[in-house]
This record gives sequence, C-alpha cells and structure tokens, in this order.
Amino acid sequence: MSFDDLPRFHSPARLAVLLSGSGRTLDNLLGQIDRGALDATIPVVIASKECLGAQKARDAGISTHVHTGKLDSAWLDRICDEHQIDLVVLAGYLKLVPISDRVRHRVINIHPALLPSFGGKGMHGHHVHEAVIEAARLGEVTESGCTVHFADDQYDTGSVIVQLRCPVEGGDTPDSLASRVFELECRAYPQALKMLIERNAQRSAANNPA
Repeated sequence: MSFDDLPRFHSPARLAVLLSGSGRTLDNLLGQIDRGALDATIPVVIASKECLGAQKARDAGISTHVHTGKLDSAWLDRICDEHQIDLVVLAGYLKLVPISDRVRHRVINIHPALLPSFGGKGMHGHHVHEAVIEAARLGEVTESGCTVHFADDQYDTGSVIVQLRCPVEGGDTPDSLASRVFELECRAYPQALKMLIERNAQRSAANNPA
C-alpha cells in the first residue's frame, strides 16, 4: 500500500497534531484553517509533555492528551480511530512515532533543515541551526530551509513532500537562522498538507468513478 491507496479523506480532512513545545505550528495551521486556506480541521492534539502547545489546544476547544513516555502504537491507533483521523501531523514532536498499519503513509513531519542533511536523532531545534551555521562557516553549505516529509520508522528518513530554501548569511546566529527557517515552515506545512489532501481527493475520484 502507498499513500495513493488510502481511502478518501473526510471533508474537511481531519488532522491529529502532535507537539512538544510552544505550539507555534499549531497556531499557524489553525490560522490557515480559519482563513479558509486549508480544508481541514484539528479534532485532537497529543503532547509529549505539559507545555504551552497543549494549553493552546485546550483554549481552542481541541481534545488534548498529554502522553509522557514512549508513545504506544495501540494507544495512538485508538485515538486516531476515535477521532477519525486522516493525517497525523508532527509539529515539533520530539519522540519517534510508532508507525502501525493504521497510520502508515498518514504521518507527516516538518524538519528545520534540508533533508537528508542535518537530520536524525537529536537533530532538532537549535541543534540543527548550530550545525548548519558551522557547516556554512566551513564552506560546506550556503543555504538552509525546511523539509516536509512522510515519517517512517526512523528519524527524518521518509520521502520528501515539500522543501523551501533560504540562504545562510554571514552574521547568522542560531536564533536568526531559526527565525528565517520558521517563516518558511509556516508556508511549507500548509502547502504540503493541501497538496496531500487534494492528491487524495483526485486519486479517490479516479479509483471510484461515478
């Protein structure tokens, strides 16, 4: 089975958002939905710890679960079934998500660098931007950006959906590069999700002609 074999998504598509921090990506997605730019809804948020993102989800009236420790695939499957989830959206979620048959080809991640470079376990947040700046100082790279990709059983190795790029500038700090990359993330994630939702609708229509 591939993404194109998945059943037709709900309309609007139903997203589960997984996060571990401030919830800035959740804010962005909710804003895109409110503006009508993304045909989706977010019925459930799962946080790896108590954090600002979890509180934002509660404040928005979203069913919110704080699940510390290792994420159990059976538990995640049950939550996805309960909320009829079409896509699982990782939004700064720092733990490896178990990929069961229920969520295979449905888990999407965003990474603050141009994969396959600067990915893998422990490569998140400022760790990524520090590594990119050091590589630029050594003349190994001239640009960074963000990557939206399918998540699989390893960190940052799934196939790429969207990449957006920006230059690494001479005076960059991890904070300044992170700010520039996050601006790209705010464009790339909705773009990728919209592409997948439309692709699913088109493929479903082709496979099930009236």
